[in-house]
Amino acid sequence: MLPIPQRIRTLAAAAKVARLTVDGVPARARGGVDERGRPVLLVLPGEPLHGLHRLHEDAVVAVNLAAMRRLGDDEHPRGMLEVQGWAQPVPACEARAAAVAVAAHEPDEALFEALERYGRPDAPRLLRVDVAQVVYLTGQESGVLDAEEYLEAGPDPLAESAERVLAHVNAAHRAQLAKGVSRHLGQVPREVWLWELDSRGVTVRADGSLVRFLWPEPTSSCDDLEAALRSLLCTCGHHPAM
Repeated sequence: MLPIPQRIRTLAAAAKVARLTVDGVPARARGGVDERGRPVLLVLPGEPLHGLHRLHEDAVVAVNLAAMRRLGDDEHPRGMLEVQGWAQPVPACEARAAAVAVAAHEPDEALFEALERYGRPDAPRLLRVDVAQVVYLTGQESGVLDAEEYLEAGPDPLAESAERVLAHVNAAHRAQLAKGVSRHLGQVPREVWLWELDSRGVTVRADGSLVRFLWPEPTSSCDDLEAALRSLLCTCGHHPAM
């Protein structure tokens, strides 16, 4: 498996904001995650955090992130994270990047106004979380990362390529995946999906259970990742195009 901090950062990079609480009170949540893993929020006039600069300087926030996996027509949770900390305004020089992070999960025309009218009292605002700690629940693992552990880790560098390959296999090669997994498990599962794919190995969801296969050595490129996956997929010498 990836080291826990890296795994949690990888999940956070693909997660969407599911819930927000401000000083323990639920609030409207729109947002994403920036390149450092910090939740970024779009806040409209009239919402509790909009007056942060004068009313909520010490507002404690908790942002719940949900990383999901679509299997066919259904979505399943890969991991649930709660990022706890303090809300702070996004500096003007970083506002565009923050807006892009929000738009990736929550496209909203108010993002344009937040950029074009940045700093005006009645404009939508972009805020981010100064991370104190991250509580995580993923599969059978749960725990807490402090801010340093979380922020100093980075997502799996192959995560973007891995998601592309995983989606392709689940869409076009599940029959072959089932044959390859059957060979390794010694039994034929009724339903098989790729669940996780990373530089250390692959996790397969077989009849609702998660089974992990490690690569002989960590992969360092997309080509190596695809080659490692083919060793699991391939039976009878057939190599699918990825």
